[in-house]
Amino acid sequence: MTARTPWLVVIDMQVAFGDPASGWATEGYEAIEPVVSELAGRFGDRVVWTRFVRDPGEDREWAAYYDRWQEFRLPETDPAWALTPSVPEGARVVSLPTFFKWGPGLESIVGDDPLVLCGVATECCVLGTAFAAADAGRRVTVVADACAGATAALHAQALELLGQLAPLVTVVTSDQLL
Repeated sequence: MTARTPWLVVIDMQVAFGDPASGWATEGYEAIEPVVSELAGRFGDRVVWTRFVRDPGEDREWAAYYDRWQEFRLPETDPAWALTPSVPEGARVVSLPTFFKWGPGLESIVGDDPLVLCGVATECCVLGTAFAAADAGRRVTVVADACAGATAALHAQALELLGQLAPLVTVVTSDQLL
């Protein structure tokens, strides 16, 4: 069997999660930015960036969620949803109002190839995307030092959970990957 070339999926590296004044600030965001940038540079044209955006319809329980986080009732074009670091012109971007980014949009780009995940938040969007992709039979690698959680403790707990999914999900450092 021929080895497939993986895709890097950079999950939700956005102002809303990187700004320390944000209600959704992610501990360690600043520290992972250079690691994510290096990975993106190494993967070249095999990078997909994802963005979490609010669904203005706030279907079902999402209305209650945004009642809690009213400051994020923002249109998709608001600067809070901007990607950081800035992405190259023509980059592949999947914007979804869901925590899990695995689905038809991402799958249509990466096909059956393996995924390498990084970004935020480890205990939410990264974990959910890894679970969903693994459920779909994809090989998933999570780069621990290129992910950050709401807190360092949640980040560590999520990595521990992800490590339990081997061999479907593998947790590595950027040094191990590169």
